[in-house]
Amino acid sequence: MSRFVILWFVLLIWGISAVSAQVSSDCSSAIPICNNTPVNGGTTGFGIDDFNSAETSGCLEQTLSGVIESNSAWYRFRTGASGQLGFNIGIDTLEDWDFALYKSDDCNNLGEPVRCNFFDNQDENTFIGVGEDPSGDTENVQYETWLEVTPGEDYYLLLNNFSNNNSGFSIQFSGHIFVTNPFDALDCSIINNLLGPPIAACENETVILDATTVDALSYSWFVDSGSGITQVPGENGPTYEVSTSGNYSVEVARSAGNFNSDVQVFFSAMPVANAVTDDASCSGLEVYDLSQKDIEVLGSQNANEFLVSYHLTIGDAVDGVNALPQEYQAQAGSQTIFVRLTSIGNKKCFDASQHFQLVNLETPNLDFSSEAFLCEDNAGITIGLENGNSNYVYQWSSGETTPTIIVSVAGEYKLTATNTQSGLSCSASKVVNVVTSRPPQIIDIEIEDLRNNNTVTVVTDALEEYEYRLDDGAYQTGHKFYQVEPGMHTISVSNPKGCGDVTEDIVVIGFPKFFTPNGDNSNDQWSITGVDLLDSPVITIYNRFGKLLAQLDATNSQWDGSFNGKLLPESDYWFKLTYTTADGQIVTAKYINNHFSLKR
Repeated sequence: MSRFVILWFVLLIWGISAVSAQVSSDCSSAIPICNNTPVNGGTTGFGIDDFNSAETSGCLEQTLSGVIESNSAWYRFRTGASGQLGFNIGIDTLEDWDFALYKSDDCNNLGEPVRCNFFDNQDENTFIGVGEDPSGDTENVQYETWLEVTPGEDYYLLLNNFSNNNSGFSIQFSGHIFVTNPFDALDCSIINNLLGPPIAACENETVILDATTVDALSYSWFVDSGSGITQVPGENGPTYEVSTSGNYSVEVARSAGNFNSDVQVFFSAMPVANAVTDDASCSGLEVYDLSQKDIEVLGSQNANEFLVSYHLTIGDAVDGVNALPQEYQAQAGSQTIFVRLTSIGNKKCFDASQHFQLVNLETPNLDFSSEAFLCEDNAGITIGLENGNSNYVYQWSSGETTPTIIVSVAGEYKLTATNTQSGLSCSASKVVNVVTSRPPQIIDIEIEDLRNNNTVTVVTDALEEYEYRLDDGAYQTGHKFYQVEPGMHTISVSNPKGCGDVTEDIVVIGFPKFFTPNGDNSNDQWSITGVDLLDSPVITIYNRFGKLLAQLDATNSQWDGSFNGKLLPESDYWFKLTYTTADGQIVTAKYINNHFSLKR
């Protein structure tokens, strides 16, 4: 997930005097905020009803008090550049806050909010807002879509607290607008103050407050660190260097009259990222939860004060951009994950010194058949992984160390493949059962013809399951063919395990099983149907002793049951069919049930 630079503002816990300086419950006195302005929160009451008893405003509805606002806080800001803008409101996970954002420069004419969210915090989210949750939670329903802004747009932001507790909040602006315009994304001209807008700094920094005024006679500096305003002894120059949080003010004496100016300064704690251990796993882990490393990064530091983010480059970690989602899609191999620990109060206070290795080692995928067939007439067969990985180590139970081997003996062969990287090994094993197989043998072909549905049945050695085909048709598992047309055909039998095939040519013809040559003009002649489909057919008829009785061909295809003009007796007679093949060979038709009966 792409994450743009985030402009962090600070959560102040200074007591009522400091809090009230940065909280307004009314739109008319909304707190102006701009770049580097620390926005603290907490709400101090209902204030006036800025919606004039309206029942709804966008997603917000009247509360039990009869008004929309409930322990409200109002802020305003003005855009100084064009681009994508969002904000993150950091809250206590046990508290329930709503917000509405209005595009307006007039509290009396707010209109409907351009972004609004009223979901309760049952999921105990750390952030609500517009854009993307900076913790990487892509399922947070308390976020609205980004704003696309142009310079000079005024906005009012309302926060409502619906909790019994009030731990306060922080507002952090975000979006690509702070990449293109890091110093003027928000317009600070809405804050008119000699000492400028409130200042956020890191605890290892110093801040110089400058009250230089041309006609000043003298300066007096004051500070309120939470226990009341006191004058700073010895500080009477136009500038004052501070290094601790507080509300600072200056009184400028002039001949034209004295005036005061104040400013809030807050120093955020400087985080220290602790060393993080490497992590590794074998493949199968699709998502890695990066948040499990937070506790290592934080150590004893308070998770409510710092945000841990993870990045693919040290540059992204330093800049605070392109943070990885918590549910990270783990990549195969080893990756360096860079860690950034940021103060929630101030994005400038961060530590990006740590990183760790995330190794998601690929487990070898042994994608090959667990059964192989060794043909009787084959000297050997290749088994194993055809496309091996040069980074893997292969070990066969038979001792070989290559992805594939050639075996010539039936049995079980086990392959183990191992991928080793960064001290982690992932292995996978697979057993190949090598079985001896043989080519098919055709024992007989039974032809049932002289009918509307001529049937051909192929009889094989039946030791294994074969596939059968008639002519150029598709192979089938059944050994019977139906509705076979008369004529020449080719029967093919294949061993699907790769151990050869065999073919036979057959002739499907039709002839009567008996005939009655008694002169009644019914079934007086015996003949073969379908011989006209053959080339140069010759039919020779014999008695049971093998004596040649008649010879028929395509032009003389009928026999009347006589020999040399004499009628033959009732008996069984045999015949033989020859024909010429396409290559000119004279062959005898096989698999013909070649006998019939003569009845008188």
